[in-house]
Amino acid sequence: MKKDFDYEQMLSGELYIASNIFPENNSSHGKKIAQKINELPIDRKEDIVRLERELFGKSGENIYVNPPFHVDYGRHIEIGNNFYANMDCIFLDVNKIIIGDNVMVGPRVSFYTAGHPIDAEVRNTDLEFGLPIHIESNVWIGGNAVILPGVTIGENSIIAAGSVVTKDVPANTIVGGNPARVIREINEADKELWTRKSKEYHLKKFNFQ
Repeated sequence: MKKDFDYEQMLSGELYIASNIFPENNSSHGKKIAQKINELPIDRKEDIVRLERELFGKSGENIYVNPPFHVDYGRHIEIGNNFYANMDCIFLDVNKIIIGDNVMVGPRVSFYTAGHPIDAEVRNTDLEFGLPIHIESNVWIGGNAVILPGVTIGENSIIAAGSVVTKDVPANTIVGGNPARVIREINEADKELWTRKSKEYHLKKFNFQ
């Protein structure tokens, strides 16, 4: 089989021209599956999840991406266990989007692996590039956040709603803003507070019954 130069360039993070990618490797198949998902009645959850597993390159146990959502290829997205994304998310996966376990994503979050040359003359020749995005385990991304090419979000971190994440996020931190900056570290006091609130919830529920 003849090698697809531009497709290989795309996945390696180098410059490529999308229109040169062979038809068998282009993004139309993933877009068609996403379109099917978005047209299904919302109460057909089993069918939605089945098609999502067909769409994504890898998927763990207990996943759900709430339609409608949009992808470029779909197959370049790898998802771990216990993943939930709310409605209107965009996964622009010209390169890999790799997501760990126990990740929650708010509505209208955008994952953009795609980028374009800064120089206008080069940009106008249709050359572009894509860099992978990595979301480690136990991350919560608030609504309308934008994750840009090449970013890694460290485990246990929180991305505030509306943030534009332009660089790597350290583990165990809360970040926010445009461009997103570290607001503070997640600490032992947070654990104590939310552990106490969790216990209070379960006690109230037990007494309510």
